[in-house]
Amino acid sequence: MSKSLADQLLGAGLVDDKKVKKLQQEKRKQKKQKVKKGVTQVSEEKLRVQQQQTERAERDRELNRQRKAEEDAKALQAQATQMLQQHQLTLEGEIRFNFADPRTNKVKAIYVNDEIQKHLANGNLAICAHQSGYVVVPKNIADKVAERFADAVIFVASPDQQQPDEEDPYKDYQIPDDLMW
Repeated sequence: MSKSLADQLLGAGLVDDKKVKKLQQEKRKQKKQKVKKGVTQVSEEKLRVQQQQTERAERDRELNRQRKAEEDAKALQAQATQMLQQHQLTLEGEIRFNFADPRTNKVKAIYVNDEIQKHLANGNLAICAHQSGYVVVPKNIADKVAERFADAVIFVASPDQQQPDEEDPYKDYQIPDDLMW
């Protein structure tokens, strides 16, 4: 059989017994350290894998929370749409009612009759965005829609808007709601 490198070097006279023993001793120490490091490396590897699994699980939980929140928002929006469809008033009239649409920052208009105009001005009715247009619904329905989907409610007259300031010099001269310019 073939001899080890240490035996061959010893036979050739290049090294002596002390050096061979010292090298063998160092080799054993290195093996022991590798075994110890291997154990720590394995435990470090396990810790790293466990940490990756917990991070992945947390990421999955967060994605599930986001999906659930999106589904809940869609469900609430669908409820608001259904409420608007069920409770909308028919708009038939010749009186133009102007209101500001906060989504587009433009003044929009709908044509209503005299009774709806008075209720809109008093705050008993509200204008809501529905699909591609606007609908008029009772204020209590608009409040319920606002709880579910706040962007749908476009205009609700508040009673405190009707009250003039105490310091206003023209407080005794009210502008009628049906004034046409």
